[in-house]
Amino acid sequence: MTEREPVTVRIEGDLAWVRIDNPPVNATSAAVRAGLERAVDAVAAAGARAAILSCAGKTFVAGGDISEFGKPPILPHLPDVVTKIEQSDVPFIAAMHGNVLGGGFEIAMACAWRIARAGTKFGLPEVNIGLVPGAGGSQRLPRLIGVEASVEVACQAKMLDAQTLHDLGGLDMVTDGDPELAAAEFAKTLPDRPAPVSARPVAPVASDFFDTTRAALRKKSKGQQSPLHNLDAIAWATQMPFDAGQPKERALHLALRDGAESRALRHVFFAERTVARPGAIDGIAPRDVARIAVVGGGLMGAGIAMAALSGGLSVTLVERDADAAAAAHDRVAGLLEGAVSRGKMRADDHAAALARFTATADYADAAGVDLAVEAVFEDLAVKQEVFRQLAAVVNGTAILATNTSYLDPREIFAGIANPGRCLGLHFFSPAHVMKLLEIVKTPDTEAAVLATAFALAKRLRKVAVLSGICDGFIGNRMLSAYRREADYLLADGALPHEVDAAMRAFGMPMGPYELQDLTGLQIAWANRKRQAATRDPAERYVTIADQLCEMDRLGQRSGRGWYRYEAGDRTPRHDAEVDALIERYSADNRISRRAFTAEEIADRLVAVLVNEGARIVEEGIAERHADVDMVQIHGYGFPRWRGGPMHYATEIGTDRVARTMRDVAEQSPGSWTISDLLHGA
Repeated sequence: MTEREPVTVRIEGDLAWVRIDNPPVNATSAAVRAGLERAVDAVAAAGARAAILSCAGKTFVAGGDISEFGKPPILPHLPDVVTKIEQSDVPFIAAMHGNVLGGGFEIAMACAWRIARAGTKFGLPEVNIGLVPGAGGSQRLPRLIGVEASVEVACQAKMLDAQTLHDLGGLDMVTDGDPELAAAEFAKTLPDRPAPVSARPVAPVASDFFDTTRAALRKKSKGQQSPLHNLDAIAWATQMPFDAGQPKERALHLALRDGAESRALRHVFFAERTVARPGAIDGIAPRDVARIAVVGGGLMGAGIAMAALSGGLSVTLVERDADAAAAAHDRVAGLLEGAVSRGKMRADDHAAALARFTATADYADAAGVDLAVEAVFEDLAVKQEVFRQLAAVVNGTAILATNTSYLDPREIFAGIANPGRCLGLHFFSPAHVMKLLEIVKTPDTEAAVLATAFALAKRLRKVAVLSGICDGFIGNRMLSAYRREADYLLADGALPHEVDAAMRAFGMPMGPYELQDLTGLQIAWANRKRQAATRDPAERYVTIADQLCEMDRLGQRSGRGWYRYEAGDRTPRHDAEVDALIERYSADNRISRRAFTAEEIADRLVAVLVNEGARIVEEGIAERHADVDMVQIHGYGFPRWRGGPMHYATEIGTDRVARTMRDVAEQSPGSWTISDLLHGA
């Protein structure tokens, strides 16, 4: 059987048709690059007046073949192919639809003219995998649409729709119809061929533009370097001719491919796809879900309802009484209105979502739903009562899901008929914003129910990770270990602002104590009290956080927590009263306090994350280390550009992490179990 050619050429009169067909996204693989080279020669040999370049399937070229990264380069290189298209005696017309990304956008910029279907998206997302464009994208784009817009596209991975790109001067035509037909019509009366994009001048910017932009990017990127590298590359376009800037861009691209940041971000790229297909649902078809019920209309329940409505589902929200139902309705409506005002939702989609939403105080209104999820207070008896009432009204096969953060779902679902339909769906607050969804299986959960949960997560644009049952599942179990070591650091010599600063410097959006103040100390306090009866007496237990709670220092909402806050201002302010409490605790427990460097603090806190993550995999709670990484990145703010704690450990060496973890364990005897991963390192 002859292998299908990924690039074909068809000659019709004096017009050539060059078509890329490389499913699923027409990536610029080695075969596509070679095919394009041959196509340029073929259309020239045919004496064509113009060539129309298009793609089969749902999209134009949507990027490079990432699977080729880390391997020896294969000729031809994309920059050479792009240059050959631009310099061809036969002018090319790009006819585009779907997504035009990375190498696809670079190819399009090499064409003499560009035509796109309305709604087509354009971008240079290389920054998301730690790179700069590698085929002249950073040098051509400023010459095509200006420096300011190029910075947004290359440094911040902003996508431009076809109309916006047209208005910036990047497209010659936007069509509501078939872009190939529009290109054929355009080719009937071709205008004079324009200057190649690479030969065009770059419009000047303010003298301080790059300095101010660099400062803003550095603050926003929290340690990630690729946005700054992309800014450097764009600056080259303003400082030198294309023939000098393009080789510099290519050299930087290749150097970054071999760097830790790009390796980490590529790991995340593939891990996000891997965790969505756990072995437990291999070959299993999901059920259809069109209508769901959410019990509880607080911040979490409203967020879940909002996420479901945004995903096109119908939602019935159940509250305890009519007043609470009305408040919940207003809360969800407010979230929808906020999405419209921020440009995240169109006005007609907002109206349609409201039409699919009902808030009620009557469980009977949930009859007929395909899935019901509770989002009520973290109390076993309360959750059990919710499912008792749900089970009385919904179909016997309707999926029942608990949003518990810590409790054992087996106890929550005790006595519910058909336990195979029960599972945990642990959303993270705010549920309409946070991407992580832990899907918690019980020993009874049916594979089809799990498959349905993963399909639902995809519809809600969540990164779903499968978890077994343990206290806190994957994420909160690791958070408990992280917080415990942070408290040990306080008792032994550090202060909250030092710990927080160290973790921000590592790349976290905020440190553990700033985070506790933001979310409220009372939830973790209640959980520690719940765990007290089963806590190993040999484990070191630091009571500083408990003392704060007893003083009604519960975080931002109370105006005091680990920090103090002024009315209407969420800025954490160093509080000498907290420092004194910590130092008094150390003195009362005869602890000789010592200084910790920022590096020591970060190393210790990351080591306990790696250790706990490894134990979770070793115990079978998570399938693989990538699951742990995705939970930490999408639920807890671990810097994406470091790849998650488990990838980071392989990057810096598990032996280094093991040494740190041994130091942690020696400082708090009886408090830590070393994982097999680190025990042997």
